[in-house]
Amino acid sequence: MTQDEIIEIYKEVKNKLCDGKEWCWAGVGEPLQMFAKLVAEHERDKLIDAAMKAAEKGIDTAIALEREACANICETLELPEWPDKVRQPLAQAIRARQ
Repeated sequence: MTQDEIIEIYKEVKNKLCDGKEWCWAGVGEPLQMFAKLVAEHERDKLIDAAMKAAEKGIDTAIALEREACANICETLELPEWPDKVRQPLAQAIRARQ
C-alpha cells in the first residue's frame, strides 16, 4: 500500500467522523481504529486477489498437464480397435480443447 493510499483512507475516516470540518473533537481512539481497520481490509483484499490469481494459474497448469497426458496416452495406445486414423485425431481434439 502506498503512502498516498493510506492518506486517502485517513481523509475518508476524518470526513466521516468530522462531517467535513477541518478540525473536530471526535477523539483520537475511534478514528485511528477505523483507519487501521480500513488499511487492514485494503491489504487483505489485495492479498486475496493475488492468491486467487495464483490459484487460477495453478489450476490452469494442472488442466493443461492432464490434457497433454491424456493426448499422449491416445497416441501411444496400441489397440487393434484404435488404429492410427482414430488415435491421432482423438489426441489432437484433446489438445485443442479449451
